[in-house]
Amino acid sequence: RAKEIDSLLCVGLDPHKSELQEDSAEGAFRFCQRLIEETKDVACAFKPNAAFFEAYGAAGWEAMQRTLQLIPPEIPIVLDAKRGDIGSTSEAYATSAFETLRCDSITASPYLGGDGLQPFLKDASRGVWVLCKTSNPGSQDLQALELPSGDPLYLHVAKLCCGTWAKEHQNAGLVVGATDVEAMQKIRAAVPDVWFLSPGIGAQGGDLAKALRAGLRKDGLGILLPISRGISRAESPKEMAESFRAEINSLKASAA
Repeated sequence: RAKEIDSLLCVGLDPHKSELQEDSAEGAFRFCQRLIEETKDVACAFKPNAAFFEAYGAAGWEAMQRTLQLIPPEIPIVLDAKRGDIGSTSEAYATSAFETLRCDSITASPYLGGDGLQPFLKDASRGVWVLCKTSNPGSQDLQALELPSGDPLYLHVAKLCCGTWAKEHQNAGLVVGATDVEAMQKIRAAVPDVWFLSPGIGAQGGDLAKALRAGLRKDGLGILLPISRGISRAESPKEMAESFRAEINSLKASAA
């Protein structure tokens, strides 16, 4: 998809109640419906955030299902749910994401270890984005702790996840925030072929040019850039999405 439409833009579907015309599950659905319609031609992927739908209870869950059904089948869906639990519970989470909701990939936490992620990794046709170095300031609290090896914890997670846990199918990517380009550089050096999901551009203040220089693979791919509020709050989400794609591609060319 990235090559086909020349785009690394991932459009976030985050129906914040403050952005809805109507504070309801139906309002969340209509918000996403407009975003999908206006950005589907330039979106490499869509990333619905489950929490904003779950906040509306059963009606919100139904609205999320309806939203997912609007996304054209050729566009990958990243379910942003940050799941992760003991094996049997993760099995249920994986069934929910991949079979019930029919998403292509999901964000997940590595904190419970390899057996907690295995249910998400066992299907080679599905992917997992493992939290590695996230974009929030609090990521420094745990993820940057230095291990006896000298590596920060996030680098150990990257190596363990991609070299061991996902070794069979190579179907794990890493969530690496665009707000910490130094960490991104270290992770890219350790796992040169792995895809990054890199939030933080736009409302969180990440520098797009620096993130691309640090995160792109040698083939000009390997980094998916989720943008939510930067697009949804624009007067024309379509024009803003097209502008982001053009900016990404221009900076990508200069970083090559």
